[in-house]
Amino acid sequence: MYVPSSNAEHRPEVMLDYVEAHPLAALVTSSSEGLIATHLPLLVDRTRGALGTLAGHIARANPQQRQAREGDEALVIFSGHDAYITPEFYPSKARDGKVVPTWNYVAVHAYGRLHFVSDPAALRRHLEALTSRHESTRKQPWSVNDAPTNYIERQMGAIVGVEIEITRLEGKWKMSQNRAAEDIDGVIAGLGASADARERAVGEVVRARRPDAG
Repeated sequence: MYVPSSNAEHRPEVMLDYVEAHPLAALVTSSSEGLIATHLPLLVDRTRGALGTLAGHIARANPQQRQAREGDEALVIFSGHDAYITPEFYPSKARDGKVVPTWNYVAVHAYGRLHFVSDPAALRRHLEALTSRHESTRKQPWSVNDAPTNYIERQMGAIVGVEIEITRLEGKWKMSQNRAAEDIDGVIAGLGASADARERAVGEVVRARRPDAG
């Protein structure tokens, strides 16, 4: 990933925090037919490996689990905040017009070696952890134990667990850091006035990431 120094995030804990907050990722691996990708939610276990281990599952019918090989390098792409940035946000536009649109976004790339998990007990532990992670805030959280045992066993037979022990992390917070202070203020104000909650959220990231934010 191309990461200009002004956009770079080097702290593993910050990148892993972002991964945990935005768990839907694209798992990219190579095959004899070229690159192949699957979108899936992943959990982070920070206690396993120097940078942590990602865990998820894919369908047995998914060709990725047949074509990717144990131990292959995998790229996992996480993203969340993003917004179009119009030149109208920049006060500098009125002076010389030398501005163009751009797109602000956050991306975290995790690299590691692929490992497949077929052990039923390990798969069930993963499913219970994944479900608990995303049901925990609900008034009546659903549990794997809520479904009939034989039904869960059949469902588990149709999936394969995947684990990636992270060997390298890249973080990019492209949040207008290359602009003059007045233009950054214009982006924050412009996004903050949007009716779109996603754009307002990006505005807050721009505010937090401005070079003089401390």
